[in-house]
Amino acid sequence: MSVTQSLKEKHVAVLAFPFGSHDLTILGLACKLARAAPNVQFSFFTIPKSNHSKFSTFKFNVPNNIRTYDVEDGVPVNHVFSGNPVERLDLFLKATPGNFQKGLDVAVMETGRKVNCFVTDMFLTFAADMAEDMKATWIPLCVSIPHNLSAHVYTDLIRRLFSHVGGDKNGGQHQTLELIPGLSPMHVKDLSDEILPRHSNETFFSYTLCKIGCVLPRSTAIVMNFCQELYPTPLFDDLKSMFPALLNVGFLTQELPPSPLPPSDSDTTGCLSWLDKQSSKSVVYISFGTAAAPPGEELEALAEAIEESDIPFIWSLSNDHKHHLPNGFLQRTNKRGKLVPWAPQAMVLGHASAGVFVTHCGANSVFESIANGVPMVCRPMFGDHWMIGRVVEEIWGVGVKVEGLVFTKSGVLESLKLVLGHEQGRQMRERIKALRELVLKAVAPSGSASQDFKTLVETILNS
Repeated sequence: MSVTQSLKEKHVAVLAFPFGSHDLTILGLACKLARAAPNVQFSFFTIPKSNHSKFSTFKFNVPNNIRTYDVEDGVPVNHVFSGNPVERLDLFLKATPGNFQKGLDVAVMETGRKVNCFVTDMFLTFAADMAEDMKATWIPLCVSIPHNLSAHVYTDLIRRLFSHVGGDKNGGQHQTLELIPGLSPMHVKDLSDEILPRHSNETFFSYTLCKIGCVLPRSTAIVMNFCQELYPTPLFDDLKSMFPALLNVGFLTQELPPSPLPPSDSDTTGCLSWLDKQSSKSVVYISFGTAAAPPGEELEALAEAIEESDIPFIWSLSNDHKHHLPNGFLQRTNKRGKLVPWAPQAMVLGHASAGVFVTHCGANSVFESIANGVPMVCRPMFGDHWMIGRVVEEIWGVGVKVEGLVFTKSGVLESLKLVLGHEQGRQMRERIKALRELVLKAVAPSGSASQDFKTLVETILNS
């Protein structure tokens, strides 16, 4: 059998976790892999809503050797949600792995190829067993920063050391994680509820994620949505000692190096045309991703601060939350502000007018900010946001968390003044420029991210 013939029998199943921007991240990885290995068949699995969003709404440019398949979301017919944000995640995870198995059966039948390799979100811990049963290799993707990966790996130790802390935000929650290599700047309060549950009723999501440290040693390689140059040395050395095939392939939702912006009139949101009329580094960009939103009173306080600041702004805010804005806000600010239900984030951050990014500290948002050299004002909300916020402010020094970790009018005004006007803000811009240079060096042809990506492709081809 020829090499080309052998490759044409390769079949990679890509399993997405369809919440936040996890699905967008693994789709970015799948597309990059598919272009690097055009003779390999890739099957991409996620829920219908996610597939529709990526391929119909955003018209994602997908290589011909990727086929998409829908899997059930686990939500019963006529189900009424309680308002608990984790409920949808729990229902989805309880439907696994059966929902994915159904999709895999269809993909194997349609392609005529058995699955040789699974590339999955790290949160889908069942994939270790699925890959083993099918005698395939398993390569999980970590979307977040490596500090968060380490916390998942050491979950058992963290729970033994700090389970007594509970909701004590003023005492034990301020203890640091200095016993874990590379995590000494982190506080107990930075840990997500999935790593250290604060309540007795542990969710199915938390139960699933607590298995990550147990199943990762069964992986063939681990892909990081990150660059090796951005690690603290103790953290990198510790993770590499446990997982020699830890592959840092760069930022997966951001083209690197960033491409020149398209013609402004091609942007149907109107953001680029609007930015063209603003001064360099003068605009506040506000977005909290697809899954996060501050409480109504904080949105109101943020709007009041933006109005009083007199700073030009673009705010990506879904229509569901517009009713929280102060009466008359849009009319009073329409000459210096633009409110849109969705913005082309990487393009907005890549525009010369972008001066500061008000963000929830989602991993991809932070990475896109670094890639485009825009400092941040941070309001973490859940999950890994707290850890990422501490890294942004205290380790990298490229942003500031809002006072008290909640939006108040005075706190937002102070943060914006600091980033856009103070010497401290100038230093942030210098530091984020230096981080950007490290990232661009990593993705150069001989850089660490490019080399790790080559290793990943070879691992898949040899699966």
